[in-house]
Amino acid sequence: MSTTAEHMAPGQDPRGTPVAMLTVGILFTLVGLFIAFRLFTEGHAAFNVYSDGVVWGLPVSAYVFFVLSSTGLTFVASMAMIFGIKSFYPIAKRCVWLAIATLIAGFISLGLEIGNPVRMIWAIPLNMQIRSPMFWMGAFYFLYLALLVWKFTFLHRGDWNSRSSRNVGIASVVTVIIAHATLGLVFGMMAMRPFWYGSFVPVYFLATAALSGLAFATLFTYFSYGIRTQRMSTSMRTLMEGHLPKALLTVLGIVLVFNISRTITGLWSNNPEISLVMQHQVGTLLFHVEFWLGMVLPFVLLLIPALRALPVVQMASAALILMAVFIGRYEYVVGGQLVPLWKGTWSQTLSTYSPSMAEWGLVVLGAGIGLLIYAFGSWKFNLRAFPTNGDHRDSRL
Repeated sequence: MSTTAEHMAPGQDPRGTPVAMLTVGILFTLVGLFIAFRLFTEGHAAFNVYSDGVVWGLPVSAYVFFVLSSTGLTFVASMAMIFGIKSFYPIAKRCVWLAIATLIAGFISLGLEIGNPVRMIWAIPLNMQIRSPMFWMGAFYFLYLALLVWKFTFLHRGDWNSRSSRNVGIASVVTVIIAHATLGLVFGMMAMRPFWYGSFVPVYFLATAALSGLAFATLFTYFSYGIRTQRMSTSMRTLMEGHLPKALLTVLGIVLVFNISRTITGLWSNNPEISLVMQHQVGTLLFHVEFWLGMVLPFVLLLIPALRALPVVQMASAALILMAVFIGRYEYVVGGQLVPLWKGTWSQTLSTYSPSMAEWGLVVLGAGIGLLIYAFGSWKFNLRAFPTNGDHRDSRL
């Protein structure tokens, strides 16, 4: 299986980009370890969670954010490698590696949140809680990680479209859809938590996963080229100025409709365990930052063709969208626990929660390690490679 020789356009490889990512990743990791030090000395007492109120806090929200972003990045990569939309080839390899990085970041957030991640190695397989969606969520996400790494080895060898490479890619997408569905069921099957409960939770997660995946792909692709489109190949520039921002706009519009309808139905729900929580959230500044700054503003910016093609507008929109999705994950995970289980709906008092420094440290630590993994791939694996004519060869431009 042959590959073309590696050729680089003048100034195309800004060597400072991986170094900058590496530096930020090391800084985040060190800061995260420093802040989360209480976790390693005090255990779960370092968290602001308690058994009769909010049990799952910020680290669980970060886990959901990172693993669903990984799902979305796999969907973006599959546009070219499975569904044959060849214009997405230039970012496919980068999306696969970024999916690996974000998935591991999510694993770190969840693994350290439970207190003793080493215990998972023997406790989960030996207990075999096969009736629990959480068991299958973990099993399928670990399988998904293995398939992602396997698929990336094919891409790194320049094997994009052989039968084996394609089958591994299809298996990755099928596995992550199942993992995604089980994650949705972890929340959606909890009838005692009406704010979470619902058969359409996996569908909502699917839409928001695609949104964050497209936002991550946009942001990190521009970072890798130093925010300069002149360093891009023609096919890459065509994608970044055309199909990708249009796809981001379309999915953002769908998620915006989801959020508006979910908010309206929540506010006027006859179930106080939904309406009380939604009224509480709508009355917070965080909700309006998420909705107006993180969703409406990017939608308006991307809706204007002259602005949509500008790298700075795309990057700003992608960053705001990621902020909004993260806030949305936090509001969803924590919001479902604000009504105490044992006080009953006649009590107007909601549980209170604010993340501790140790919890913030875990999120920063997970993000830092994810950045380190991405920076290493950007430095060593030429994430810009893509096939030239849809065959087995790849272009290094």
